[in-house]
Amino acid sequence: MRKPIIAGNWKMYKTLSEAKDFALELKEKQVDSSKVDAVICAPALFLDQLVHVAKDSFISIAAQTMHEEKEGAFTGEVSAHQLQDLGVNYVVIGHSERRQYFNETDESVHKKVQAAFENKLTPIICVGETLEEREQNETVNIVSAQVMAALEGLSEENVENAIIAYEPIWAIGTGKTATADDANDVCQAIRETILDGFGEEVANSVRIQYGGSVKPENIEELLSNEHIDGALVGGASLQVDSFFKLLEAGQNA
Repeated sequence: MRKPIIAGNWKMYKTLSEAKDFALELKEKQVDSSKVDAVICAPALFLDQLVHVAKDSFISIAAQTMHEEKEGAFTGEVSAHQLQDLGVNYVVIGHSERRQYFNETDESVHKKVQAAFENKLTPIICVGETLEEREQNETVNIVSAQVMAALEGLSEENVENAIIAYEPIWAIGTGKTATADDANDVCQAIRETILDGFGEEVANSVRIQYGGSVKPENIEELLSNEHIDGALVGGASLQVDSFFKLLEAGQNA
């Protein structure tokens, strides 16, 4: 039985005081960490203080991106080594917005995944197709290629501990959502890709999230599917009440 993981991606929202208030309020909720993993993916500015607020609670903190190098002349960037030193637990890698606006490629995603594991961070690896690719029936080919590019050369243990987030680009921030069946089909294809590359035990262990206009109204249906093990959530993670409802659904999945 794979434990669901619900990760709220705040993107470029909230001030520091708003972020701390959110985490403090969420900490007061009753969430069973043995049944669901709760992750807040926050702007880099807030990570240090959120790690302190979340200490000894059910909340884990994630960075939204990072650079693949340990250090160097990379103005404005943050390394896995620096994130580890802060006490960050997870890092989002290859989000479609990073690929679209900041020129992230399968190659850079692969390097970042390696750096994350080298620094004991759990990567949340985002994959997904455009609307054009979907209409051309290329979804499985595109997503499978992204998965294998990200995981190439990793140990079975690392792959087993990675989080894969299937985020169809056409469903992010648009209000459109893949049907639960469609999402499950692609998540199954991802699992089969990992099966082919790393074997049955790893494929059965790796957790695969769905992301794309996830909200309290559709989370239960999504999580009821065999191959969907959680959600990477944008807008619905910005309010404590709606994020908590997602966590409750994860606990009951």
